[in-house]
Amino acid sequence: MKAIQLTALALLISAASYAQNWHSDNAHSKLGFTVVHMLVTDVEGQFKTFNLKVTSAKDDFSDAKIELTADVNSINTDNDKRDEHLKTPDFFDAAKYGTLSFKSTSFTKAGNNTYKLVGDLTLHGVTKQVTLDVKLNGTTIHPMTKKKVAGFKVTGTFKRSDFGVGSNTPGAIVSDEVTLVANIELDQD
Repeated sequence: MKAIQLTALALLISAASYAQNWHSDNAHSKLGFTVVHMLVTDVEGQFKTFNLKVTSAKDDFSDAKIELTADVNSINTDNDKRDEHLKTPDFFDAAKYGTLSFKSTSFTKAGNNTYKLVGDLTLHGVTKQVTLDVKLNGTTIHPMTKKKVAGFKVTGTFKRSDFGVGSNTPGAIVSDEVTLVANIELDQD
C-alpha cells in the first residue's frame, strides 16, 4: 500500500513539474469591451492595466488554469470625461472596487483550437460565474526572445446589472449587455 501511495505521489510531482507558466504580453494584448449607447452605437473601451497568468501542462492548453486581474482605474474609452464618470459610484466605484478579477473553474475543448472557458468574474464587489469562448490563434517562437508565444481571442457577454454596475442607468442609455473582446498574447515563462 505504501508503494502505491509513493508511486501516486511521484506521478503527481512529475505532472506538476511539466506545467508551463505563461503571462500576458500587454504590449501586444488588449482587454476590451463594448456596450451599446442609446440603442444605436457601439462604444468600445478597454482596461489598459491588467495581469494575466496561465498554467498548463498540455501543449493544446486543454488543462489551462487562468487568473486575471485588471485595474479598474485604467479604464479607457477614448473620452476622458466619460472615463472619469465610469470610475464614480454611478458605475464602477473605482475608489472602493479598484480591481476586477477572473479565475477559471474549467477550460474545455469545444472544437479545433476552440474552448469554453468558465470562471468566476469579480466586478464591483460581486462574484458571478461567466462562460466565455476562446480561440487559440496559434503558437510560435519569438525571434528575439526565443521563447514560446501563444495568441488567443476571447469573447463573451455578461450583464452589467448582475454586478451592480450602473444600476441607475437604463439599458436604453447604456446596454445592460456587455460584450467582452480580448486579444491576448502570452509569453511562456
